[in-house]
Amino acid sequence: MEVFEITKKFPPEEKYALTDQLRRSSRSICRGIGEGYRKRQYPKHFSSKMSDADMENTETQISLDFAEACEYISQEENRELRNKSEEIGRMLNHMIENPEKYRPKYETKNNG
Repeated sequence: MEVFEITKKFPPEEKYALTDQLRRSSRSICRGIGEGYRKRQYPKHFSSKMSDADMENTETQISLDFAEACEYISQEENRELRNKSEEIGRMLNHMIENPEKYRPKYETKNNG
């Protein structure tokens, strides 16, 4: 939502470029996590969805760098959002590398 809010002040000529791209990639992170979580009983599918979310997270970071370079956001805004994004990336990487820790509890009780 923070990305959505900052893009409101982007110039109109960026509506179909940077604004839409930033909103799409930042929302795709959440969608990927949600989709993967629902399929967490399948470790490969779960890891794949978390990997897709991590890719969208990186895309968001790059777009924020462009927004800073174009002076649509300040260096401080970019730094704050990047710090949050990097934390999200660490959490996603943990999920990618440890899918078994996110399996449904009923399944782990029944299977071992």
